[in-house]
Amino acid sequence: MYYNFAVEIPSVKGKIITKRKGSAAYILYQYGQEYHKDKGYCVPKRAIIGKAIPDQAGKMYPNEKYSVYFPDAVLPEELPESYRSCSLRIGSYAVIRKVMEDYKLPDILMKWFGAKAGLLLDLASYLIVDEENASQYYPDFAFSHPLFSEKMNIYSDSTVSRFLSSVSQEQILGFLDDWNKRRDHKQRIYISYDSTNKNCEAGDISLIEYGKAKDDRGIPIFNVAVAFDKTNRVPLLYEEYPGSVVDVSQFTFLVDKVIDYGYHKVGFILDRGYFSKENIRYMDENGYSFIMMVKGCRPLVSSLILENRNTFETDRSCSIRSYRAYGKTVTARLYEDDEKDRFFHIFFNPSRQAAERERLELTVEKYRQFLEKRIGTTDTFGKTYQKYFKLHYDREHKLVGLTERSDVVQRELELCGYFCIITSEKMKADEALTQYKGRDISEKLFRADKSFIGSRSMRVHSDEALSAKVFIEFIALIIRNRIYNLLKDTMMRIEQSPNYMTVPAALRELEKIEMVRRTDGRYRLDHAVTKKQKTILSAFGLDENSIRSTAAEISSLLVSSQSLLDGEKEDSDGKNQIDSVD
Repeated sequence: MYYNFAVEIPSVKGKIITKRKGSAAYILYQYGQEYHKDKGYCVPKRAIIGKAIPDQAGKMYPNEKYSVYFPDAVLPEELPESYRSCSLRIGSYAVIRKVMEDYKLPDILMKWFGAKAGLLLDLASYLIVDEENASQYYPDFAFSHPLFSEKMNIYSDSTVSRFLSSVSQEQILGFLDDWNKRRDHKQRIYISYDSTNKNCEAGDISLIEYGKAKDDRGIPIFNVAVAFDKTNRVPLLYEEYPGSVVDVSQFTFLVDKVIDYGYHKVGFILDRGYFSKENIRYMDENGYSFIMMVKGCRPLVSSLILENRNTFETDRSCSIRSYRAYGKTVTARLYEDDEKDRFFHIFFNPSRQAAERERLELTVEKYRQFLEKRIGTTDTFGKTYQKYFKLHYDREHKLVGLTERSDVVQRELELCGYFCIITSEKMKADEALTQYKGRDISEKLFRADKSFIGSRSMRVHSDEALSAKVFIEFIALIIRNRIYNLLKDTMMRIEQSPNYMTVPAALRELEKIEMVRRTDGRYRLDHAVTKKQKTILSAFGLDENSIRSTAAEISSLLVSSQSLLDGEKEDSDGKNQIDSVD
């Protein structure tokens, strides 16, 4: 993609060549060389950085690679309005704008980011629609979409990078303060708290450390956690913390932040990664209730499961049909000096049992085959292998045989299909499961973050840029989560589950709604809105008339902006200037 403005062809001795193809002349920059063993010599590595301008010697139209290899080059803050596709995709823009307006996001962001609030919203839209977080590709998105920036200005990738580096903690925290002020603090809510970690290919960034990565690529990570109001289905806040810090030790800091934001009537819905004696005591001390999944392998939990095994699994009064499970509630103390009875909700799922048993059998067999191949060696094996097998060595410490620990395997087979949720407040097993499953929304939020929004790995070069990207992702998650919930609500209302009502599928369908630039310079809708698109739009309170109105608004704005731009061009050429008299 070539920008519609001219720059000097770089003067780097021996590094710049011109390559003609047809009537065009491309400017290539040699950024390195690579030795080819089969050829016996080094081959230059080159990238196209621009296209020569025929009637302007020494000038070229640069592309995005130009800024990569010449980052200090001064480029225009804004790309010309004429640099815009003749076909604009407006469907996803209309939906995202409606969600933004419903949440008053532009107003809050304008307060803290001023004129750059529009660019921030454009970057959030880019994350949602293109599922990409690399700023160098943003101009391609801006080229073919309406924008939220003033006059729909298209900013270069270098300007985007400078903006990311300029975002301050004061701006981010100011937004989070105002965002949470708008919530109802008198209402009792359940907060789902979950975290993930991200790989980071970066330089000297304070949060980046080696830790327990969920997507281990052998590179440093940092952690991100989100607090989600499960009651009202909206993200509340997020936090970043170093990659070496484990979730269980970070939880109390999150509770403190929740208190600081004025939430007092709350309960927490947590997964097994936050289970600890200290965290439970901290919630007790602050008067917070909790719903928490626990690992079945914990001695207390596994013993409770085995004690109650075969007492409820076929009892129809214990059936939880919506989750195809059976549940039973018992009371017990969590630890020796626990002062309260806790409610242990034990569940059994037949499908889960079959899957877990098969997985266990395959694991044990895989370990057996691996160990048998090592007989006669002096290899040592970790706890994972010794958990299931007793290893026999001779005097020379050679492995001579192995015996399955059948009692261990038998116990695990008996626990397959069972899981346990602990609650601090008395409730029925089906209530506990329904509440916990509600956190699936926040889990989907994280899955969206890593797969749909293209954010498994960060490529930044400063603390400020990293924080800015995470913040923009949080804005994108607010919007995407709202899109998800409204689509889900619509499917329940129409009592259908069409495959185009998922977020990615719906956005792909909306991207087909286009407006085309005609010979008079105005954009108009290219075709009528389809039945499928109408169904999607209805989820957001929009219809075909809304799209027509949005298209007319965009066209008028672009025509107006182009007129101003043309006027400025005339002035610069001297055609509209008034002669001054000294």
